[in-house]
Amino acid sequence: MSDLWRLSLAQMAQGLQKREFKVTELVAACLSRLRQTEPAVEACLAVLGDAALSQADALDKAGPDPNQLLWGLPLTIKDVFLLQGAPTTAGSRELANYHGVFEATVVERLRAQGAVFLAKTNCDEFAMGSTTEFSAFQATHNPWALDRVPGGSSGGAAASVAAGQAPGALGTDTGGSIRQPAGLCGCVGLKPTYGRVSRYGIVAYGSSFDQAGPLARTVADCGRILAAIAGPDERDATVARVPLDDYLSPPPLQPHELVLGLPKQLWPEDLSPPVAETLAAARRELTAAGVRLIEVDLPRLRYAVAAYYILASAEASSNLARYDGARYGFRSPESRDLLELYAQTRRVGLGPEARRRILLGTFVLSSGYYDAYFRKAAQVRRLIAEDIASALEKCHFLLVPVSAIPAWPLGSLLEDPLTLYQMDLMTLPLNLYGGPGLSKPVALGPDNLPVGIQLWGRPFAEASLLAAGTFLENLWPPLGWPRISSQDG
Repeated sequence: MSDLWRLSLAQMAQGLQKREFKVTELVAACLSRLRQTEPAVEACLAVLGDAALSQADALDKAGPDPNQLLWGLPLTIKDVFLLQGAPTTAGSRELANYHGVFEATVVERLRAQGAVFLAKTNCDEFAMGSTTEFSAFQATHNPWALDRVPGGSSGGAAASVAAGQAPGALGTDTGGSIRQPAGLCGCVGLKPTYGRVSRYGIVAYGSSFDQAGPLARTVADCGRILAAIAGPDERDATVARVPLDDYLSPPPLQPHELVLGLPKQLWPEDLSPPVAETLAAARRELTAAGVRLIEVDLPRLRYAVAAYYILASAEASSNLARYDGARYGFRSPESRDLLELYAQTRRVGLGPEARRRILLGTFVLSSGYYDAYFRKAAQVRRLIAEDIASALEKCHFLLVPVSAIPAWPLGSLLEDPLTLYQMDLMTLPLNLYGGPGLSKPVALGPDNLPVGIQLWGRPFAEASLLAAGTFLENLWPPLGWPRISSQDG
């Protein structure tokens, strides 16, 4: 039963309910796979093996519960979610020794549905980054090519799913941080509508952008996790009280009725050859299947990157002001007065990308610059959201590449933050709009690296989005497994 890790969440759930194998066997198989691949991939910051096996044993003794969506199913979870008693670092030295004293709402809901947590996964510091190289502890490697980035900031979660360490994971998407690493690592990533899932108990980056969501090998598995975590929460005033849909079995789509909009600004001629060739073939397959593709215009999209980084950095500056060495978190011992305490704590406790965004955010919020930058960016955000809403009136979903290039070499863009910011153009406009998005792999490109595509939908249309994703998955089934070690076939 050592190959149980190869099953999807749905297949695992079926096997557990039929008592074809035990939860302890399943968890042990995933932990074995994790330990086998982890030295190469470095997806995890904390492995919760003892706790996972103890929980699995308790579930076996209690017996299968058909009413729990995730009974006995193993997951990994990005290290920005609070788990009581478990390390929660957000990839930062500021929280290197912090353990959760309560649990995030989504964690409570996953536990209530019977999920077993295997590990906390690596991420860019405070979820600020697109490569998972800005973690204070380690750089995660793409399972398909260990010298390439996995994307970010949920790169650890995506890499853990792609490597077979877990069939599903939980991440956060602030500017594409679920969809982009899912695309680069060859798994499925779902960003729900802002307000569909509670943010209570998540280490904050950009409060008007952050949204928790699932990563998995299949679209249906993402729907299963979403069904477990979505819904109102009295502890989070930003959660919408919009009725939940059926995310487990959304109604199938008829391809001849499906209209997909292609934003001309997001299908540039300078897509890298591997991405251009793979997605050109994908468009031909969609047309052959009866799907109607139309071009749509997002005229103010050229301002999206600037508007996003002004607004998100301003929110980061506010959210990270608490890490000053005076109240909690890392505290520098090399200080003689309060001002030096602040300076030394942040210089040592925060990495370069976090400091960069705090400085930018503090600047745009400062007296004399607020109206020129922050207020203007907020106005541009509204205009871009209007453009996307208008485009979605002409079609069911927008079809967009995940990235203009496949996973790039580790370290190649660390000293070029502006290029990294520009590469978020394919994902971050959806966060300005607030609607849901789904990223899934199309195929391995000519260089044997995954190439992904994404769908953008109207707010709270996750069920329809999952149905459309299932249709795409029938065209482009899940990828095989990357060869990570000599034990892989």
